[in-house]
Amino acid sequence: MKRPNPVKTFLIELGDLFYFIGRFFRELMSRPFEFKELLRQAYIMGNRSIVLVGVTGFILGLVFTLQSRPTLAEFGAQSWMPSMVSISIIREIGPVIIALVAAGKISSGIGAEIGSMRVTEQIDAMEVSGTNPFKYLVVTRIMATTLMVPLLIIFGDAVALIGSALVEYIKGNVSFQLYFNQAFIALSFSDIIPATIKSFFFGFAIGLVGSFKGYNCKNGTVGVGEASNSAVVFTSLLLFLIDFIAVFLTDIFT
Repeated sequence: MKRPNPVKTFLIELGDLFYFIGRFFRELMSRPFEFKELLRQAYIMGNRSIVLVGVTGFILGLVFTLQSRPTLAEFGAQSWMPSMVSISIIREIGPVIIALVAAGKISSGIGAEIGSMRVTEQIDAMEVSGTNPFKYLVVTRIMATTLMVPLLIIFGDAVALIGSALVEYIKGNVSFQLYFNQAFIALSFSDIIPATIKSFFFGFAIGLVGSFKGYNCKNGTVGVGEASNSAVVFTSLLLFLIDFIAVFLTDIFT
């Protein structure tokens, strides 16, 4: 049996993805708007992910501060800890780590959910009954992730700073008020705005890839697992690519 050409397969899937994106924007601008389903999906995604994001952010702040503190102590620069941690987490570490966690939690869930609906012919039944499954299933989920992932990232960043402040309070006898005063003084709009903007693209990528893999799922129940797994892998790679582009553009314009 002749093996499929991996380059050809990749190019075909890339073309299908761009067609999928174009269809998303066409459906997004057309009526009717599924606001109720959008709010339901946003609530589900945020509610199911907030504990995981909070724990991840808290541990991130603890570990990052514990690992960085001895190095700064060698140079007598412990006073720079709040500034360094806040800038590092807000600019880069927080958005990327939280987005990767959301990719594993949300993107795989979307791929498995829509994929199971595809293989059990529920999507076909929706089309026969006159419902637009793409608008109801895909558009609402992509918009929900685009709106909720930035909020989860902001929450995760805040919890990470709390974890870092706790380490400084215990190890360096630095009060929480002093820690957060120094942390926020070090931040500027050039740190916050690019990180916030790219978090919307992270959310869009998470919802897009999960929906794309699930909507085009094949090969029965085996394909559902493949769609869920490939959604996480492809989303993670896409997040790193978006982050690289964002950092490159920020470096040019600042």
